[in-house]
Amino acid sequence: MLAKRIVPCLDIKDGKTVKGVNFVNFRDAGDPVELGARYSREGADELVYLDITASHEGRKTFTELVKRVAAHISIPFTVGGGIHELGDVDRLLSAGADKVSINSAALRNPALIGEIARHFGSQVCVVAIDANWEDGRWLCYLNGGRVPTDRDLFQWASEAGDRGAGEILFTSMTHDGVKDGYANEALSALSAMLRIPIIASGGAGRMEHFRDAFTLGKADAALAASVFHFGEIQISDLKRYLRQEGIHVRI
Repeated sequence: MLAKRIVPCLDIKDGKTVKGVNFVNFRDAGDPVELGARYSREGADELVYLDITASHEGRKTFTELVKRVAAHISIPFTVGGGIHELGDVDRLLSAGADKVSINSAALRNPALIGEIARHFGSQVCVVAIDANWEDGRWLCYLNGGRVPTDRDLFQWASEAGDRGAGEILFTSMTHDGVKDGYANEALSALSAMLRIPIIASGGAGRMEHFRDAFTLGKADAALAASVFHFGEIQISDLKRYLRQEGIHVRI
């Protein structure tokens, strides 16, 4: 049995780690290199860094940040934001990233998923999906949750998997930052329909929420931000708790 993964996420804006609620009202959460190094020491399985503004100048700055992160951690990390073509992927992998996360670019140009998979391998391509529960269905959003689309979460996740995505990172905008738990019904449905790993994101507030994401949501990994950034949950404590709950994690 593969171990379940605990994945801190660092949203980067202007070179700093920030955290919001429902994708708005951001506040400073610390230095991204220092936080990444700390999580690496504390037993995180992977890290995710997302450039949430991804302006042209920001992407240049972000590449330098990726190099600095790679020099200070000893675990795999995924980077996303401003990735539109194979050259962007090559640049970030060359800077030290292990995987890339694509979201808006994949929705606008689904063929990009297959291009990345063919050139770099499916394991490099994480398709992130930001979706909000509206009128009885999960609708996908573009541009960091700013622009709604008519794409259904499950249809798009299935297509992304068919096109070569190595993992799906599903963030529930409805649950993001609220700390009431993950969208476990949707996660379970995704897990049942796809053959690739599902990363749960949006809603972690207590250790029980991670347990539920793995047991009820059938997720392969659980991503969280503020509970780690602001010291509400220690990764070592979380992993011991999950072990006690019968969930296989690396300690």
